[in-house]
Amino acid sequence: MARLTASFWVQAYLARLRLADIPAFVVAHGDDTGGAVLVKLNTLDGQARAYQRSFDLMTGARAWVVLAEGDETEVDAAIARQRGFDPDIWVIEVEDRAGRHLLDEPGLSD
Repeated sequence: MARLTASFWVQAYLARLRLADIPAFVVAHGDDTGGAVLVKLNTLDGQARAYQRSFDLMTGARAWVVLAEGDETEVDAAIARQRGFDPDIWVIEVEDRAGRHLLDEPGLSD
């Protein structure tokens, strides 16, 4: 199966968020073709959660899993560590008091 480029997926995700009136920003521009994507959900109350894509080698299933959560500064530190390991990573920051990120919606969750 053909795989979407990271840049294409990010642009589609940002468009989906705009349609739901959820502000989001590219904080770090990764590799356009194969860069991994981290999504930081900022609930604007000092708390945040970072999601990364996980791939189950046994089943082939892909899912978004929590990389870090809690105090926003701790989540930012976890993201910075990931960027230290992989400078090609994209980081998208979503700002929503209700905690919406849309990652569990069809087309984004798999």
